[in-house]
Amino acid sequence: MSKPSLSGVYLLLDEQWVPRHHLPSVLERAAGCGIRLFQYRNKTGSPRDVFAKAKELREVAARWDVLFIVNDRCDIAMAVEADGVHLGQDDLPLALARNIMGRDKIIGISTHRPEEVAQATRGGADYVGYGPLFPTTTKKAHEVPVGCAGLRDIRPLTSLPVFAIGGITLDSVEEVVASGANGVAVASAVFDASSIEQAMRDFVSSFPAPSSPLHQ
Repeated sequence: MSKPSLSGVYLLLDEQWVPRHHLPSVLERAAGCGIRLFQYRNKTGSPRDVFAKAKELREVAARWDVLFIVNDRCDIAMAVEADGVHLGQDDLPLALARNIMGRDKIIGISTHRPEEVAQATRGGADYVGYGPLFPTTTKKAHEVPVGCAGLRDIRPLTSLPVFAIGGITLDSVEEVVASGANGVAVASAVFDASSIEQAMRDFVSSFPAPSSPLHQ
């Protein structure tokens, strides 16, 4: 089984948005606007709660034939039959995560500096998230923004798809892609938009139209 190509808009469905947004509905609307790649992130819920919410989102993703990734938790990703898992630098080692997930699942790695990009590439990740490119309010800042110059610096270090993350807006997408990103991971630029669906469509239109990620 060949893995899908990974590029374009990567929408981060973070539990922090729940007071204002119903995540399954957002996923459905986003899929209808052409977004094909999603990640569920819940840093505070109990395992049972994260499982239940991830399962609901996975079912929506399956109906729309889009890719669904779970943040941090290999066990929950496997339990809900997600397409993969996204790991931070403090999560399970990549080799161990691969043993748990299997060869057919997608594993992405958050990276913040060149040596982490090189390590993820050598270790057999399927993509890397790189950033933060710009200041962001979605996550507490532990890393200094690297800017597009930082993205250009790491592009020669990996043949993997690179998703730029951190403070990305519609105005910055063109420069980010020109600097070497295959896609952009976004949250605030969509969830804080006056029109969520218009923001989604505008981000999607910044990239060539993909075919269904599950059938390439």
